[in-house]
Amino acid sequence: MSNSFENRTDVNELGEFGLIDHVTKNIALQHDSSIKGVGDDAAVLKFGDKYTVVSTDLLVEGIHFDMMYSPLKHLGYKSIVVNLSDIYAMNAIPKQVTVSMALTNRYSVEAVEALYEGIHLACKNYNVDLVGGDTTSSPSGLTLSITAIGEVDPEKLTLRSGASPGDILCVTGDLGAAYLGLQLLEREKQIYLSNPGIQPDLESQDYLIGRQLKPEARADAIEYFYKNKLVPTAMMDISDGLASDLFHICKQSNVGAFIEEGKVPIHPDTEKKALDFNMDPITAALHGGEDYELLFSIKEEDLDKVRFMPGVFIIGEIIDSKDGIKLHTTGGNIHDLKAQGWKHFDNQEASEN
Repeated sequence: MSNSFENRTDVNELGEFGLIDHVTKNIALQHDSSIKGVGDDAAVLKFGDKYTVVSTDLLVEGIHFDMMYSPLKHLGYKSIVVNLSDIYAMNAIPKQVTVSMALTNRYSVEAVEALYEGIHLACKNYNVDLVGGDTTSSPSGLTLSITAIGEVDPEKLTLRSGASPGDILCVTGDLGAAYLGLQLLEREKQIYLSNPGIQPDLESQDYLIGRQLKPEARADAIEYFYKNKLVPTAMMDISDGLASDLFHICKQSNVGAFIEEGKVPIHPDTEKKALDFNMDPITAALHGGEDYELLFSIKEEDLDKVRFMPGVFIIGEIIDSKDGIKLHTTGGNIHDLKAQGWKHFDNQEASEN
């Protein structure tokens, strides 16, 4: 038996977020405990004095990771971290995770042990409990499904929808390194496939490779917010690229934004390798993705608190929606910013939370 549709629409025509908007547009929350559903980094539920935040993601072999260059321990670690990043993006503290997987018999018990070694290490480092999951067989490859659960006081909850004109736009860390790490790994993979006798040339590329294979979530930023009584007006983690994720905040908040090209933080290794690949470093920083840094806005009155925040850069400002989303270049020009991050249904995923 098969499904047939006379008027077939390719999912690529809508894209990841267009498809999510399409299939969820008629959802109406029916319970008072459902505070926030689809459309943010995590769902928000109320069962007591605190809010519970829940996020889930799929990682599919051949789409999100390549076993030719992804050590299983690193993959396990990364699978947890990228989900915890969504919890931090709600200004919440992660508490528990569940791990489900589907795998072929190509994976041995020892391989699964290596995967879980990374999972357990991430849970230990971020002080979260592994509380369940599911395991089943797969006709092809390895698929991981991680659900992360956290909590936050209602007055500290930060959504994508709270930004207002005049807010200051900030970002943690540096951007573009994970993308350049992926380009390096893909280059060496192709060289190996064409000539297996050649050894990978990844010397002195530890930073870029590490940002791709073993990222970290910004728990330190949330700790700083709590300690300094700072609540961002809007926030999300940078998984699809700075430009794309800024568009999400602007859409949810019904605002515009401008960012200063010269203020976007780029690591020296990223800049050098981008130039080696004949790429403008700002392109990698704006559109690369998988950095798992935090993009957030704050009220102007909180500016002094951010000035002393380690590893944070002020990159622009929230403006009125009618003024659009702009990039001020180092050459003094002003351009409409384009969202050119991950194209999820070309070979990527869709995630509602």
